[in-house]
Amino acid sequence: MPEWFSERGIGEIRYALIDEGAIVEARVELDDIRRAGSAVAARVVTAAPRNAVARDEQGVEYLLPRGSGWVTEGAPLTIEITREAIPGKEPWKRPLGRVTDKAATEAPTLDARPATANELGDAGWDDLIEQARTGLVPFAGGELRIEPTAAMTLIDVDGYGPPDELAVLGAATAAQAIRRLDIGGSIGIDLPTTGSKAARQRAAEAIDAALPQPFERTAVNGFGFVQIVRPRQRASLTELARDRAPFEARVLLRRAEFEPAGAKRLVAHPAVIAAFEARPDWLDALARRLGGTIGLRADAALPMSGGYAEQV
Repeated sequence: MPEWFSERGIGEIRYALIDEGAIVEARVELDDIRRAGSAVAARVVTAAPRNAVARDEQGVEYLLPRGSGWVTEGAPLTIEITREAIPGKEPWKRPLGRVTDKAATEAPTLDARPATANELGDAGWDDLIEQARTGLVPFAGGELRIEPTAAMTLIDVDGYGPPDELAVLGAATAAQAIRRLDIGGSIGIDLPTTGSKAARQRAAEAIDAALPQPFERTAVNGFGFVQIVRPRQRASLTELARDRAPFEARVLLRRAEFEPAGAKRLVAHPAVIAAFEARPDWLDALARRLGGTIGLRADAALPMSGGYAEQV
């Protein structure tokens, strides 16, 4: 039976739904971002019937697509966060909210069993992170290429074999990847073109079978394109990976947590080292977990994903 597991990392909480030893769904919650569903006290910065702006007590600004209602500029109100901040390429893009009469409160965390030892790793967490990092998801006879854009996440299905079979298999694999990588919002899947209406229908049915509700989709058109729209409350794993230096820093922290106890030196690309230097609290947390001091060394010859911990 599928079961959710949680892992309290440094700078993030990792969740994985594991079924028969494999991750079928995952999400990452960053410590610095308030969760969707939280109600927060704020003040109106720009009052408007649509696309108003409010700022909370921590200085975070929220776009209110439905407007500020009767609340005027400068007045207090409570807003419910409907979409969290999306780090990375578009730092100007505000999180979304709506006016609410709820009391200020944090959204409940996902009900999950705390992982023991390296249960997430045993279920394929490192492979999942590599897929988020590269956007490449292999499957028998082909490969997905996933690319987040400002408008939507695009998934290209390519491979060899009969187009009808590849379209159906690619559709199922794309739906599984959407779920596993926590991809929401507008999603476009480009399947191999097939002249068979029956094959296009089977591809659509494969998506429906692999992707839990709620979502909406179009039919697969004659060019092999299908669009899916899912609720989007937070950044997907692929979007988190686009904010490369902090992403790779957190990945390295997880790797270091499973090293033997004692003092360590983290060796990484200079951009990743800069991310650590900007967050000394992350290094302090790692030092407490490992029971030793944590040093840093930049190595420009390493790729961004090539960091490691060495004993000192």
